[in-house]
Amino acid sequence: MSRIGKKPVDLPGGVSASLSGQTIEVKGPKGTLSFTATDDVTITIADNAVSVAPRGSSKRARQQWGMSRTRIANCVTGVTVGFKKELEINGVGYRAQMQGNVLKLALGLSHDVNYEAPEGVTVTAPKQTVIIVEGIDAQAVGEVAAKIRKYRKPEPYKGKGIKYKDEYIFRKEGKKK
Repeated sequence: MSRIGKKPVDLPGGVSASLSGQTIEVKGPKGTLSFTATDDVTITIADNAVSVAPRGSSKRARQQWGMSRTRIANCVTGVTVGFKKELEINGVGYRAQMQGNVLKLALGLSHDVNYEAPEGVTVTAPKQTVIIVEGIDAQAVGEVAAKIRKYRKPEPYKGKGIKYKDEYIFRKEGKKK
């Protein structure tokens, strides 16, 4: 049995959820998010909490059970608190700056990389070596952070590149003479 799926998702004050078919819509102070579950699970709203239960005991139903509960919990967290990813830039001459809605990255390439933030995600660069990605959708925030990191992944010899704030870069020793 899914330990995650068994636990109901509590709806804090100021958050409301409505169910229509397999689609649950969560409204809160930061906005509105919706999630459409597969037909393998049953979603119910009772006592200011959302519960998810599997339909049947097939492997797919048990897989969808925990995943659906987590996606609903992410919707509730997103409309109340929001999600945030911090990126750090390491390297001489590597820097980031915002110009309107466009993140301009100087990463030692022959050209600057311009990244336009999608709608619903806010990208800021408070310092030249720090990038903050914020939004209410966990998947969108993670995807934007991963795309920015992909422009110059951290390399293991000097540690230069874009990395997550809490990421550990396994360092390698250079070649010896």
